[in-house]
Amino acid sequence: MYIAEFRGGIILSQLLTKQTIYSYLQDHERDMLDDLIEFVKKESPSCNKELVDECGTYLTHLFQRRLDIEHYEVIKETKVGNHMKFTIGKGEQQILIIGHFDTVWEKGRLKLKKEGNKLFGPGILDMKGGIIQSLWAIKAIQDLELPLNKKIVFLCNSDEEIGSIASKEYIEEEAKKSEAVLVAEPAVAGSGALKTSRKGAGIFKLKIWGRAAHAGNHHEDGVNAIEELAKQVILLQKLTNYPKGTTVNVGTITGGSGTNVVPEYAEADIDLRVSTEEEAERVTDIILNLKPLSKGIKLEVTGGMNRPPMVKTEQTQELFECAQAIASELDIDLEEAAVGGGSDGNFTAAIGIPTLDGLGACGKGIHAAHEHIQIDKLAERSSLFANLLLKL
Repeated sequence: MYIAEFRGGIILSQLLTKQTIYSYLQDHERDMLDDLIEFVKKESPSCNKELVDECGTYLTHLFQRRLDIEHYEVIKETKVGNHMKFTIGKGEQQILIIGHFDTVWEKGRLKLKKEGNKLFGPGILDMKGGIIQSLWAIKAIQDLELPLNKKIVFLCNSDEEIGSIASKEYIEEEAKKSEAVLVAEPAVAGSGALKTSRKGAGIFKLKIWGRAAHAGNHHEDGVNAIEELAKQVILLQKLTNYPKGTTVNVGTITGGSGTNVVPEYAEADIDLRVSTEEEAERVTDIILNLKPLSKGIKLEVTGGMNRPPMVKTEQTQELFECAQAIASELDIDLEEAAVGGGSDGNFTAAIGIPTLDGLGACGKGIHAAHEHIQIDKLAERSSLFANLLLKL
């Protein structure tokens, strides 16, 4: 490796190898870890705007301190946290990196702790670790003076865990300007696989009204809303079809006012996961058109698809094969997988933009109390990300 002068300028006469990037990131593993620890300490439960905005402010300072930021934008929100948009580099070709910094954890619910090669904490895997890895991938490119002849837009949103309702339009807007979208969500637990397809997700609420009555004196005059709900739950659960990749889950139910009262009201929250748009339309139609199964019952169903399916395309396959080839040169055995959970990559894939997901941290315990990352994978996966940016 050497740098030669040519016509008053400096060019790279021998390309820096992938291993050089990896070595740089290994040398800065402690710095990466320090950034991640401080990031995780800025707890950011989705529905606490004050805390999420404090976290976003820290993230902005981190990007400014670590990278040569040419432009950043704070996208103001009133109900959820503000979103952050960072622009790095120049060029006609744009690559979009997306990552959310909100978490499912209320403040104080999980503690930051280290056990051997594992670092535990709220949102450390989903997905603050992936944001830090991506940031350091770009820093490695900058510090090693590698030619990145494209514009990188890094969009960090604050509401992914509650459906990205406020940020969806910004994600899709930037995706439409981009040649590809890289999603820094966690890799598949255990295998470290990238995600080339995801199920679409729907959220519905079923409300049921019956008629209240005294459970002892006038039981026959009542219409039991909980009984109706039980019948509807059985019907809904039977819509699950594993061969088609369709699952329906009645996740929460509430109802009634006392043991001595025939319940007048009951409700349920329903989760739908599907692998294709056709199946989404079919099952959504069934759920939205549920009919009472008992006399005297009134019911109402609201909701719909929150995220469309992320369907694997030839362009997605090409992106994965590119990443796989890079991984092979880094002695990483990289696989691909289809998963049931959704991400903001569902939105970008659905509008036809090549999208590769699962490029974030390795670990286990998404949305679980044992959520953690593998520390020794930080440099490795960051190196994969950096080389992918250079290759695209």
